[in-house]
Amino acid sequence: MLTDIAINAAIRAAKTASKPVKHYDERGLYLLVKPNGSALWRFKFKFEGLEKLIGFGRYPEVGLKRARDKREDARELVADSVNPSAVRKAAKLARADSVEALALEWLEKRKKKVLASTLRRDRRRLEKYIFPTLGKRPIRAVEPPDLLAALRRIEALKIQDTAHRTLSACGRIWRYAISTGRATRDITYDLKGALEATVVTSFAPITEPRRVGELLRALDGYSGQPSVRCALKIAPLTFVRPGELRHAEWKEFDLDNANPIWRISAKKMKSKRDHLIPLATQTAAILRELQAHTGNGRYLFPSLRSGARPMSENTVNAALRRLGYDGDEQVGHGFRSIASTLLNELGWDGDAIEIQLAHKDGTVRAIYNRARKLPERQRMMQAWADHLDVLRADATRERGGSAS
Repeated sequence: MLTDIAINAAIRAAKTASKPVKHYDERGLYLLVKPNGSALWRFKFKFEGLEKLIGFGRYPEVGLKRARDKREDARELVADSVNPSAVRKAAKLARADSVEALALEWLEKRKKKVLASTLRRDRRRLEKYIFPTLGKRPIRAVEPPDLLAALRRIEALKIQDTAHRTLSACGRIWRYAISTGRATRDITYDLKGALEATVVTSFAPITEPRRVGELLRALDGYSGQPSVRCALKIAPLTFVRPGELRHAEWKEFDLDNANPIWRISAKKMKSKRDHLIPLATQTAAILRELQAHTGNGRYLFPSLRSGARPMSENTVNAALRRLGYDGDEQVGHGFRSIASTLLNELGWDGDAIEIQLAHKDGTVRAIYNRARKLPERQRMMQAWADHLDVLRADATRERGGSAS
């Protein structure tokens, strides 16, 4: 019989061997030790007159006692005329057909199709609300009431939007399971109308020119981290999506060009197309100021905890709250509404505005305009920065201060 001392001695000795060596315990159990030092449990048995072999894992992850327990379980199955190998195969198939396994497959398939932030949010919802109760169950065995019970727990937290988004993700997982032959129907169809309605609200915008000027003046007064202060200043000038702003990398910027530009790759964009942001002189000046603080790292706006990650998705909104703007009044995404509204009121070309907002449009005309509208967008972005300066100065005069 084997002992842990004998096993460790065999592993040390194996390094001088030229081929794997079997070290037997009893009743068909042995340890196969390879010259590279790996040690694998094997169990040899006879079933229906034929010799069979099954593995029990690697030592020391599977210790001697655990290996012997596995052997006894397998011997009991053989005594009952059941093939242990067939039982293991069935269990493996069941795991592959589980809700969690299919969800993870579905997430992996989406990697090249959606933004990384979207993927993280979907995975986080599933891990928090679905996997704990349904994750290990075969997807065919989950019935509508089972899924509804999980969704009701989300509703109890008063986050109806999350419940609806989780149900939507589950629908896509079930349809993926159908397409791969591991489910026969999408049970989420049975839950239509079962959840409480969610109140849909637009991202909070401030679009009245006087109030925009007051907002810009407030942003200038932010006294927190320099990188956050610069993010607050750049957001209205570039009006990119919050995720695009916080993931900005220095390698994407050409500040030395006669026409400075920010190039965002397609993999970061919701539209899945490369996006160009012409930079006004004011924007370029803020970026050069920021270089003194974060220019040696990867991100313009790194996390305070680690320069290897961008700042949190809540940082800009938290800064706005600190300045006195609550979520019903202004959020980071609201800078896009400000730009869209005021640029249209100022009479700029609608196509140029839409292209600069990176709104998804797959028409030939849109693709054509993306190439032809860059000079106009350069003029527009400079005029937009100048207009914001005017609004800021007007707000400062109204307050009796001096424009900076």
